[in-house]
Amino acid sequence: MTESTKNLKKDEVGKMFYKLCLAISKIKKPDEVSDLLSDLLTANEVAMISKRLKVAEMILDGFPYDEIVEKLKVGNGTIARVHEWLNISGEGYRKAVEITKGKDVVKEDDYYKRSFTNIKKKYPMYYWPEIVLENIIKNSNKKQKEEIRKVVEQMDKMKEKTDLYKKLKRITKYF
Repeated sequence: MTESTKNLKKDEVGKMFYKLCLAISKIKKPDEVSDLLSDLLTANEVAMISKRLKVAEMILDGFPYDEIVEKLKVGNGTIARVHEWLNISGEGYRKAVEITKGKDVVKEDDYYKRSFTNIKKKYPMYYWPEIVLENIIKNSNKKQKEEIRKVVEQMDKMKEKTDLYKKLKRITKYF
């Protein structure tokens, strides 16, 4: 059991897992599920889970291990585990593969945009100046936006352009 769950009773973990499943099942749009999973999982966890699903799909389609290794850059152990899960029960994998078979996928750019948003949420202290500025600008009226623009124009005269200046410049070019 991992450090984060060892102090919890098994039935408590089960209830939390069921609640997560319930939340995911009630979300209707793939983009909303993507937002939830991006908030819950790291980029590596998303990649790992996504690869397992693709491994299951390729196994069910009859691809040999070596081709799966080559295409998905996964180890034989991962393929063997997924194959074993498919043999033991694998109803979840089968259902997911059936649902997603032949469906269009999100563009890579969309995923990375959401990932960056997720990173900013996870590390707000690092990104706080940008987050604060975006919120101030978003919620400011016309007069306040004009004042912000004047400040940026004054900053244009600086010899050395800071990251903060660059962020302000980027944000203010849209109003």
